[in-house]
Amino acid sequence: MPFSDKHFNSTHQGQMTMPKAQLWIILGCLFLIQTTAWGSEPLTLEGMLEPSEIVDYSCQSPGILSKIYVERGDTVKEGQLLAELQSGVDQAIVQLARAKVEFGLRKAKRNEDLFKQKLLSAHQKDELETEIRLARMQLKEAQERLKLRKIRSTINGVIVKRTGAPGEYVNELPFLTAARIDPLNVEVIVPAALYGKIQENQSAVIEPDEPIGGRYTAKVVIIDQVIDAASGTFGVRLLLPNNQGKVPAGLKCRVYFSDTVAQQATKS
Repeated sequence: MPFSDKHFNSTHQGQMTMPKAQLWIILGCLFLIQTTAWGSEPLTLEGMLEPSEIVDYSCQSPGILSKIYVERGDTVKEGQLLAELQSGVDQAIVQLARAKVEFGLRKAKRNEDLFKQKLLSAHQKDELETEIRLARMQLKEAQERLKLRKIRSTINGVIVKRTGAPGEYVNELPFLTAARIDPLNVEVIVPAALYGKIQENQSAVIEPDEPIGGRYTAKVVIIDQVIDAASGTFGVRLLLPNNQGKVPAGLKCRVYFSDTVAQQATKS
């Protein structure tokens, strides 16, 4: 018998006939099954791979560049000499300060016997010793100023920018930039609705865009405590080991928050 609207209308006001009630139950079950399926999937977010540290090198003491030992793309080690400024004047000041120290020591040695014979007063002896201490302090200051004429790397990383050249005048404006790419930072913008679901030290799988690809394990190190009201998001940072330099900075990636998937990740 064909159904009419009467079969889906209430027999009494506020009551539902059996066929329509069964339809709603079936729809509800389907929704519950789909929601459960979605919940079993790993939480997937978009991220950006960035250097863990970027250092701009400039000169505290302005001067003329004498030599630059690195070029863009070069790998550098902590403590490695990157550049030198002309330092003739500073070297002369160091030599002068060292000569004063040596003269003071010789003078003190000559007067030592006079002091023992009481031909030199305690006041005069104190003046000599003070002169030597002051000369040593001046030497130390001159040596520290000379060190400023050499620019050394403060990180293990790569040179990403070089703007200076020998003969150019440099000051507090950067002329070299280096980036640490081991480890890499993975910056993720997360919807506010997920606040509290991501925990510090939680593992995640990082899947860089092509042509790199692959899967790598990272750990959450920073979770912003302030949610951006305008966008309804907050930031999360993960640390990705990259000791072989396989993964370059600057790529987009997908971040999967699932311990099960993280165990299957490619080791970096």
